[in-house]
Amino acid sequence: MTRHGGNIHNASKMTGMPLNEIMDFSASINPLGVPKTAVAAIKKAISLLPHYPEPLADSLASCIARHYGVSAESVICGNGSTELIYLIPRVLKPKRVLVTAPTFSEYERACKSNQPSVVSCQLLKAENNFDINADAFIGYMKGCNLAFLCNPNNPTGRLLKKKDVLKIAAAAQELGCYLVVDEAFMDFCPDETVIKHVSRNPYLIVLRSMTKFYALAGLRIGFGVFQPKLAQMVKMQKEPWTVNCIADAVGRTVLDDRAYQAKSLGMICREKQYLEAGFDRLSIKYIPSSANYYLIWMDNAQRVIRSLSKKGILLRDCSNFDGLSETYLRIAVRSRTENRILLKELSELCRAS
Repeated sequence: MTRHGGNIHNASKMTGMPLNEIMDFSASINPLGVPKTAVAAIKKAISLLPHYPEPLADSLASCIARHYGVSAESVICGNGSTELIYLIPRVLKPKRVLVTAPTFSEYERACKSNQPSVVSCQLLKAENNFDINADAFIGYMKGCNLAFLCNPNNPTGRLLKKKDVLKIAAAAQELGCYLVVDEAFMDFCPDETVIKHVSRNPYLIVLRSMTKFYALAGLRIGFGVFQPKLAQMVKMQKEPWTVNCIADAVGRTVLDDRAYQAKSLGMICREKQYLEAGFDRLSIKYIPSSANYYLIWMDNAQRVIRSLSKKGILLRDCSNFDGLSETYLRIAVRSRTENRILLKELSELCRAS
């Protein structure tokens, strides 16, 4: 089993603190919490629980298609985008897969479960803020049947500009290599999405998550955009009913919640400025991020993680990311109150070291 952030249940058992008192900086979830429109949709959808949901969540797919300006036939909904990360290698059966490092660990795990050769390349260097070089990525893509590109990347938060992603996608088409662009955190920088370009490139697949931006991690909603022919192939091997009635109703509702979307972007922008000022004041090294989290470098990262966990403050230990050492940790952007508490605790630990 891989290790991820967000395990507040274990933290509650270890500290004896109630779940609602745990401050979880280890999972990059919108600190505004569940939209009020989602809560209303949940209450309304409860009456649907005696019935099976749509086998492939076609109504939700149609809403997503209208929202993003793509065809409904190209959208496949899943139990979080992670379901699709595992489904794609199962359908495509690639012999050689490109995964960069550091990045989201489930790409490699999903591929290894189907036993292809996985090329995990150390493209990302600390001295370059772990940025991806498009030409280097294309070079590694040669001879591969499938490549994963996380944008913005997790855990670095670094964004590859749309023009560079499209350059890679064009090369993927020429090479006959499927390119999966995981845009799980693209809601925080929406202008850089390549989702509308899928229709022009049969080798481009875009994945999106609705759990990060809308604070719906417990509901598990994600989707992928494929060219229709490929989408049909994937649907043939996809399990039915993986998007439940509640998730379906909520997904269709929050897409139109413009007020929540605007408020979220404004809040995240302000809190990022606040955290960065705090990091600078404490001389904490961080990677500038386009998402709602930061990759932090500290000599005593493991001691910081252990010390704060005892107080119910969870940070993401990044030592299990390929390409990162035990000196790295990831911090999510939370509310002003939580961010202030975090900086105060970090200040005390910095003085003590």
